[in-house]
Amino acid sequence: MTCSTLTFTRDVAAPVATLWQAWLAPAARAVWAAPSPDVAPSPDVTVEFLHSDPQTGGHEVSLCKAAGQPDIRCDAGWLDLVAETRSVNYERVSTHGTTQSAALITARFSAKAEASRIEVTVQLSSLAKDMEAGYRQGFGAGLDTLATVAERTLLIRRRINAPRSAVWGAWLDPQALPKWCGPDGFSCRTTRIDLRAGGEWVFDMIAPDGTVFPNHHRYHDIIPESRLSYSLLWGENGPKHADAWASFDEDTTGTVVTLGMIMSTAEEFRNAKAFGAEALGLQTLGKLARAAGEPA
Repeated sequence: MTCSTLTFTRDVAAPVATLWQAWLAPAARAVWAAPSPDVAPSPDVTVEFLHSDPQTGGHEVSLCKAAGQPDIRCDAGWLDLVAETRSVNYERVSTHGTTQSAALITARFSAKAEASRIEVTVQLSSLAKDMEAGYRQGFGAGLDTLATVAERTLLIRRRINAPRSAVWGAWLDPQALPKWCGPDGFSCRTTRIDLRAGGEWVFDMIAPDGTVFPNHHRYHDIIPESRLSYSLLWGENGPKHADAWASFDEDTTGTVVTLGMIMSTAEEFRNAKAFGAEALGLQTLGKLARAAGEPA
């Protein structure tokens, strides 16, 4: 067995709250954990998340897949999470059921005006050859991708004075969702809607001036009263413009809804910022609050 300590630091042109969400949210991890074709040995390398529960005591299982190679399984567990400050997790890497390495990973986050920094320490114990080199390459490439993901992520958060069950119910009700979704003055015209993992919602968003914006949402993970993830397409089966997630967290008197959207390109992100996507998103969450029964 060989032991080593690896360190990585990245400065990110995004607020620390956004970087934290990009690091932790399963939908975001699914985007940046897959090696980039620009830096990975093969563009055929992908990461599939079988389970992810990002809370202290929660677990995560993923498979790294490469053409012609056995799957590499990573079993991880979250040991300590301090929002926007620190995360600590362990992970065990195996192939064909044989452990290749184990690691303790500590990530520290700090704010720098409208930017942020992540510092990652990996305490690695290896049973197989070249695991240290693999970790250096994998974490280096992954953190590079994490930075670009965070820099094109829109993060919108609103506290709603209603129980989580009511907020979740308003979002996952196929009759209610089209009535509140969209900014003030907008309406939805649904072609079909199926709000389940693997389902989709095809609809037009109609602006107050009558302009029609075709939309197509494809749903991925749906964890009741906890979170959901989905892809946003420009019209039915059109090009994807964002990977999105929504999480629902109880506090003492209500529900905190966090909506994250990873725009597909930096240009998409700039365009979204330019037309006021954050303010429009807050209007949408305001309509959700009313649908969930928040007192006026």
